[in-house]
Amino acid sequence: MSAYEYEKVMDFVDEEDVKFIRLAFFDVFGIQKNISIMPGQLERAFREGISFDASAVEGFGDEVKSDLFLHPDPSTFSILPWRPSVGRVARMYCDIRYPDGTLYEKDSRYILKKAVEKAKEKGLTVYFGTEVEFYLFETDEKGRPTRIPFDHAGYMDIAPEDKGENIRREICFTLIDMGIEPEASHHEEGPGQNEIDFQYSDALSAADNTSSFKWIVRTAAMGNGLSADFSPKPVKEYAGNGMHINMSVQSEDGEDYNRQFMSGILEHIREITLFLNPSEDSYMRLGEKKAPKYITWSPENRSQLIRIPAVKNGRKRIELRSPDPTANPYLAFALLIYAGLDGIENDLPLMEPANVNLYRAGNEVTDHLKKLPESRGEAWDAASASPLIKEVLPEAYLEVYKKPLKA
Repeated sequence: MSAYEYEKVMDFVDEEDVKFIRLAFFDVFGIQKNISIMPGQLERAFREGISFDASAVEGFGDEVKSDLFLHPDPSTFSILPWRPSVGRVARMYCDIRYPDGTLYEKDSRYILKKAVEKAKEKGLTVYFGTEVEFYLFETDEKGRPTRIPFDHAGYMDIAPEDKGENIRREICFTLIDMGIEPEASHHEEGPGQNEIDFQYSDALSAADNTSSFKWIVRTAAMGNGLSADFSPKPVKEYAGNGMHINMSVQSEDGEDYNRQFMSGILEHIREITLFLNPSEDSYMRLGEKKAPKYITWSPENRSQLIRIPAVKNGRKRIELRSPDPTANPYLAFALLIYAGLDGIENDLPLMEPANVNLYRAGNEVTDHLKKLPESRGEAWDAASASPLIKEVLPEAYLEVYKKPLKA
């Protein structure tokens, strides 16, 4: 934390009538938690941290030595645009530390920072951009979610069929107000299903932005009398929600390492799927309605696990199509970086592309292909046997992920 960043936040809070500051962090599943403080406590937060009970947070430990401290990251300071302009509310994401100041190893944001640092040591920076899908459902007279879609529009339809147009615009304006730049938005295939895509950014900013985005969407939906659903399979007969992750590897030496990076992901994908698809319903989505089933890649082919999109700006990227929005983005990005780095460090050979439509291919093609885990149990078994997972994640993560996430 630089003195300039700290002082800038303190001055802004004083001059702009900020009355509440939310100090936010995440549990092991990427679910946001926060504690609100008043401006008078902000200096103490920066200097000493604000304590909380770690034993009450999923996966953070038991009651023995359960005191942890939140240390706000001033670079994430943002005003919440939907709160009153008088007595404003701000938010900062936090680092988590032990009482002696040591960083807390189970903090998924810290795990991602370590992955980024390892890539940097190799002269590499991995940029991420997500494409996040969600459903908008009506609520009942008590404001509880139903499974009645907000509209019955289809892929990239327009108003009046597309009733989510105004809400997506509201979400995009809110993102911009918070310093997050959306790239595109549109109606998706399912009734009431929407998608908003993000521009590329560094790994930590991309994970922060994805987490903020889900919070903003839920808030905007509630403000319009609706419910936003990010679960991978909200309604059995409709398309599931995906969170496609686009990655681009940039190197200091000017070499293109994207193919080796992709090789590493393909090599380790079964081991890390548990953390990319953490709910039981994740495995209802995979293998149907444009969600992948097999461990394959191909240029410009949406039936594959990894697609190489056509680009005109010269920046090569890879698109991983299996993750869904219930994934903790900090863990997801960290594991993808570690898997990709293994591909680069060991120069893993890249399998041949599967230049076919795998949704229509016969058994003579698919019987020879490796599959993604077909159940959460299978995914957990693959993760628990993985040397990569054991090396880069605290043991507690595997224990907590034995229990399915409630999507």
